Amino acid sequence: MMFVLVAIIQALSGLGLIFLVLLHSGKGGGLSDMFGGGIGAQTAGSTVVEQNLDRITVLTALIFAFTTVALGLLF
Repeated sequence: MMFVLVAIIQALSGLGLIFLVLLHSGKGGGLSDMFGGGIGAQTAGSTVVEQNLDRITVLTALIFAFTTVALGLLF
């Protein structure tokens, strides 16, 4: 039962991580421009939206890493 729960958490965090990485803006802008990371980011550096997106991405990556280790130990 624990294995299934950790596997589900890992699958969801993996999909979330893919989505969050795609939201980040690259050199030419990205999907985050839809949420306010456009012109203001060019003049004022990082916006609050970008900073929060970075934090959520790091948290999701940590959850993914911990579930990977947990699955390795459970299996």
